[in-house]
Amino acid sequence: MTGKRDLTYGKSPGKGLPAYFCRMNHHSAVRRFSSLRYCLSGLVLTGFLFTSAQSSAPPILTGKLQDSLLDEISGIAVSATHQGVLYVHNDSGDTSRFFAVNPQGALLATWYFKGLESSHGVKDCEDIALGAGEKTGRSYLYIGDIGDNRAVREYITIYRLEEPNVIKSSFAKTSALRAVYPDGPRDAETLMIDPRDRLLYILSKWEDSIGIYTLPWRFPGKGGFARKPLRLQKRGTLYFPGVKPFKYITAGDISRDGQQVLIKSYSQVFYWRRQAHEPLWKTLRRKPRQLPYTPEKQGEAIGFTPDGKACYTTSEGVHAPIFFYKIDP
Repeated sequence: MTGKRDLTYGKSPGKGLPAYFCRMNHHSAVRRFSSLRYCLSGLVLTGFLFTSAQSSAPPILTGKLQDSLLDEISGIAVSATHQGVLYVHNDSGDTSRFFAVNPQGALLATWYFKGLESSHGVKDCEDIALGAGEKTGRSYLYIGDIGDNRAVREYITIYRLEEPNVIKSSFAKTSALRAVYPDGPRDAETLMIDPRDRLLYILSKWEDSIGIYTLPWRFPGKGGFARKPLRLQKRGTLYFPGVKPFKYITAGDISRDGQQVLIKSYSQVFYWRRQAHEPLWKTLRRKPRQLPYTPEKQGEAIGFTPDGKACYTTSEGVHAPIFFYKIDP
């Protein structure tokens, strides 16, 4: 996500961060921290944030995004229909489109769709998810135009389309839902699909304790959109320890069977396993397990493989790496 925002939100700078971090927007801080981490391997902050990840098996680097168009990737979803296909998209500044790449990073196809915004079709798409929908046996892509750096948007928009039958560049017909938060506008980068309770999940990003919001996936027919924004339901909050901005929540995913959840920040990945007959927002209240994660330049994308036994991550930046992680049950 691009744009400027004071890290301190008008409050005193966070403890543990050098003063110049608090004068930068959060992406500049993340990039500066990434450089410092490699130059100063003994930095105390680095050891504090990444001890768990360093003690586990490293990820597999499958490739790097090869096309310079893919320069601000903010979401990733692994195809349920086409083996070796990953769907990705850029965030703010791009038009209403998404891409297919392979794990090696080669661009396979580009799809454009009609967005509801006057400029570029979309404002700030921050996540993409793949999950179930009305048609049994079909998989759907959900694209979340949910970014809101300044927390001023009147509504957010979620687009949905059936997963393409053929990996070939074309125009995609989508349906769309508009939604509003019950407690005012906010920034978000995480969109997830719960196949069991048939709910969309959105997690906010900036707050010290982030909000959990849900919405039923009642989309209009293909090519249509709901004119009246629907009201999201707030299910609670989650607190993640750590230092801002590295603790900010940037991505998440739910496995296709609805049994597993991944949520990632810039510095960590958290994992939950759902218990029988448990609403997912209650699952998230339990203490998560921290998974191995090699911090990326600006990692804002994570997605389960269809079998739920692994996941992929990637980052913003030209020629960003694609990582593959196995998940121990």
